[in-house]
Amino acid sequence: MNTFPEVEQEKGKQTGGTQANEQAAKKEIPPEESFLLEKSIQCPVCDSKFKSKAVKSGRAVRMEPDRDMRPRFRHIDTLKYDIISCPNCGYTAMTRYFDHLSTMQIRLIREGISAKFNPPTTKEGAFYTHDEAIDKYKLALVNTMVKRGKDSEKAYACLKISWLLRGKAENMPEETEEEQKAKEAVKQEEEKFYLQAYEGFSTALANEMFPICGMDQSTMDYLLAYMSYHFGKYEIASKFLAGVLSSGTASRRMKDLALDLKDDIVRKLRKKEG
Repeated sequence: MNTFPEVEQEKGKQTGGTQANEQAAKKEIPPEESFLLEKSIQCPVCDSKFKSKAVKSGRAVRMEPDRDMRPRFRHIDTLKYDIISCPNCGYTAMTRYFDHLSTMQIRLIREGISAKFNPPTTKEGAFYTHDEAIDKYKLALVNTMVKRGKDSEKAYACLKISWLLRGKAENMPEETEEEQKAKEAVKQEEEKFYLQAYEGFSTALANEMFPICGMDQSTMDYLLAYMSYHFGKYEIASKFLAGVLSSGTASRRMKDLALDLKDDIVRKLRKKEG
């Protein structure tokens, strides 16, 4: 027998209210496929036509990026869709590079990628998971090496793979020891690709003309400054920051980011000396 029915009624109201709030919160998060459209693509290697997923213009709401300029958007990781992969021949590249192939590069892709490629046997889902997107970028990296692409393109692919791994880790549970180990493994892989990106961009800076991967010199200087800072190379980071702060074309925001990073480096060096 229930001695305090009003208490049970209140509990029911609270439970119902919580469930209603949770359902409302879920309704507020739009499905990822609602941000996407199917673009018609013609492959420059095999001439086949196919559909590729892309983010609708103006649909995603931009948020504050990470300090290394990794872009962030509400409810979607847009990096997953800045890649095009031909399901017929395996030619894969980041969107900005997909159509730009020389006759020799087409031949190299056909011989080094298409001749060994097995077309997928299953239909793609409504959106890409982080793992699916990472696999596509890794295939793009292999394609870039096969076609003898620039160091900057290889570095950019490595950077985006590291960013995608970061995004994957952010959404991984870590309640059990097994989950913690799985998340740590993803973070270690992120570091590996981040280092490859850093080394690749450093090489590209010495051999390529600006813009590099669409970045002007002050943007590239800031990115390399932050990456140098990340790897504990404070003197190198300071030299890159000096270039940003003395630039006549760098934006006010870019200079503010550089000043914040400079302060962090000073604190690190003081702590090291102390």
